Amino acid sequence: MTVSTTSVPLSASAPAAGVDPRRWPNVAARPRGSRLRAAVAGAVVRRALSGLPLRCRLGEGGPVLGTGGPAVLIAAPEAFNRRVGTNGLIGFGESYMAGEWDAPDLPAVLTVLASHVTELVPQPLQRLRSLWAHRQPTERRNTLDGARGNIHDHYDLSNDLFALFLDETLTYSSAVFRGFPARWSQLPAAQHRKIDRLLDLAGVGEGTRLLEIGTGWGELAVRAARRGARVVSVTLSEEQRRLATARIAAAGQQDRAAVELRDYRQITGSYDAIVSVEMIEAVGAEYWPVYFTALDRLLAPGGTVALQAITMADERMLATRNTHTWMQKYVFPGGLIPSLEAVERTLDEHTALRVTSCDGFGPHYAETLRLWRERFTERAADVAALGFDETFRRMWTLYLAYSEAGFRSGYLDVCQLRLARGEAAG
Repeated sequence: MTVSTTSVPLSASAPAAGVDPRRWPNVAARPRGSRLRAAVAGAVVRRALSGLPLRCRLGEGGPVLGTGGPAVLIAAPEAFNRRVGTNGLIGFGESYMAGEWDAPDLPAVLTVLASHVTELVPQPLQRLRSLWAHRQPTERRNTLDGARGNIHDHYDLSNDLFALFLDETLTYSSAVFRGFPARWSQLPAAQHRKIDRLLDLAGVGEGTRLLEIGTGWGELAVRAARRGARVVSVTLSEEQRRLATARIAAAGQQDRAAVELRDYRQITGSYDAIVSVEMIEAVGAEYWPVYFTALDRLLAPGGTVALQAITMADERMLATRNTHTWMQKYVFPGGLIPSLEAVERTLDEHTALRVTSCDGFGPHYAETLRLWRERFTERAADVAALGFDETFRRMWTLYLAYSEAGFRSGYLDVCQLRLARGEAAG
């Protein structure tokens, strides 16, 4: 088994080897949490791992826990326990970033954990979640300025970085395949299949006045324009706007599609159709009413909204909506995955829009993420050449594997939703 840092268990007070403390202060410095918390965390970890279908070794030459399955090595158990005891799942992720634990098949291990998520922490401790879970930082609220900063921190990392692991369509959302297992060569067609299904759902055709909220790198705008639609696409990412505009021009669709640097709350006009692909996850629960009210305001009579959204079970969303997660801290600041029930409640309470159809395809996202992760791993040297260090590469690998596991386990789903008012609900 390969671990990217020293295989000798490290002391909990020592800095993580090879981690830049200026860029990754919470990864480089192991937390100095209480010994009691670390001891409780260690006991919880041992109890959880002992009953899971894993083979987890605690330190080189240490005991192996689990009932058999994918292998895990926790190379620095004391440091791992201290991180988890102090920062919960944030500590779990930071420990991986620091190289304190690793797995030959990371998605398989994470799928096991996601499949047993409700069993990992004893019920008495789960009821004390408010005492140990970190709260959402106020500076990451999705105000007009906050949303711009949150989007910048992810989508403006580097167009070149995303191009390294996305296919030629530069589509950063779930594809729809014809069958499994999927191959890399099938990904562009699968992304076009997804886009076309969404455009069909919205009824986009010749002369449609189409609003796209969340541009990506312009592939949907190009395909809608080729149908004869007049497209206005909005984004908060300067990097995405620059490249999407260039790609639209290269496709000869600059007269039909325009990309604007604008928040959804600042859009005016009336549109026959509105589409948005995996953007609601960046809105935040506080602003869901504002978001859906904006859709209702901007949609012309008889129009249709088509959304692609990642979702999770309502009870899990309600239990974790105020918790600050590793994913929010390091990958998607300000984000929150909604439940379908939360979408429907918000629509009922604040708009005339209703969900008229919902098509889920979570396993397709797991395959999409697998292809991205494998490509990212294959091109690690190219990622490094762009200036992204090993800690970033471990973070991004964990993000892709963590997400893949969410869909493989059924903890997450992705769906295409059609929204309409009464006059267009048929």
